[in-house]
Amino acid sequence: MSIKERMSGNEAVSYAIRQVNPDVMPAFPITPSTEIPQMVSTFAANGQVDTEFIPVESEHSAMSAAIGAEAAGARTMTATSSAGLALMWEELLLAASNRLPLALALVNRTLSGPININCDHSDGMGARDTGWIQIYAENNQEAYDNFIQAFPIAENPSVHLPIMICQDGFITSHAVENIELLEDEPVKKFVGEYNPEEFLLNPGKPIAVGPYSVSNYAMEAKKNQEDAMENAKEVILEVAKKFYKMSGRKYGLFEEYRTKDADYIMLIMGSAAGTAKEAVDELREKGMKAGVLKLRVFRPFPEKEIAEALKNCKAAAIMDRCESYNGNGGPLGSEVTAGLYRNKVIIETVNYIYGLAGRDFTVDHAKQIFDELAGLVEEGKEVMQHQYIGLRK
Repeated sequence: MSIKERMSGNEAVSYAIRQVNPDVMPAFPITPSTEIPQMVSTFAANGQVDTEFIPVESEHSAMSAAIGAEAAGARTMTATSSAGLALMWEELLLAASNRLPLALALVNRTLSGPININCDHSDGMGARDTGWIQIYAENNQEAYDNFIQAFPIAENPSVHLPIMICQDGFITSHAVENIELLEDEPVKKFVGEYNPEEFLLNPGKPIAVGPYSVSNYAMEAKKNQEDAMENAKEVILEVAKKFYKMSGRKYGLFEEYRTKDADYIMLIMGSAAGTAKEAVDELREKGMKAGVLKLRVFRPFPEKEIAEALKNCKAAAIMDRCESYNGNGGPLGSEVTAGLYRNKVIIETVNYIYGLAGRDFTVDHAKQIFDELAGLVEEGKEVMQHQYIGLRK
């Protein structure tokens, strides 16, 4: 039975953490994720969880402690944002290469500089090649649901990789929305107990974690990591099916909104998908066949599935809330077009950069993009690639 409540995204994730009841949570505060460790430490102080909350001196230390706890056999998670994730950089790669299925609640915030505390995806995208699974949320409900699914995905024997559950800073983390929570017992049963096969504090079977790897072995270890990331795709879908049976809420690698007959599709990730959907609804009333493909899972990257979803449209807008500084576009702009090419899907695509450092992205912006796609296809108008939306003149 669902519990109807009103919560911010940070509250929703914290509530999910209370229900999951991890063994250890090391954390260091940073805006806009500070509320998550604050709330979990309160749960621990009040005896509502058994979690060992560890206040540390930096985010680097938080991830170091998380790695140590997970390697010792404890279900472990932490939370951070922006520069905090950047300070964890070295440790992120170690967590993944050591195949430690810990979870991180990432509240997305722009990376400096210039100094800014508002939302974009430069922190998560900056860590896209560290070997972590990355799942993004459009709203508070999805942030809550995604975190409950996190450990069953990460701890699956065919995966055993760390996972980031991402939500947009301030936009979802601090905004209060209606939400449907699950009762504690079904969540506890869904997540289950963590029983690692190998761990440091097993006296009968000593192991080494993170030893030096000579050239004869390191490449094979990296290939095993990649295989695990590929396995994660199927596991994410399996966990989503089980979650649907428990909650009635469906999840996949992405959501297709009015795309079946769409001529023009906007591929977007995070909270701005809601804005894009509203634009689609308005354009449909005027006769334009527009749709939205909201990417939920960024790592592993669902290349073939995206290509299949876009193959029948005439043009796609690929929306990046992050700049790659490669002179050609953002991360999604590069990966989606490469995936389309490899899967022999030939459609018009335009890469747009939007919402950097919290810049507004409006329904009118989305409608203008769809109009531009239509002009490209129907009138042969030239459209500039790598455009910035809402840029001041």
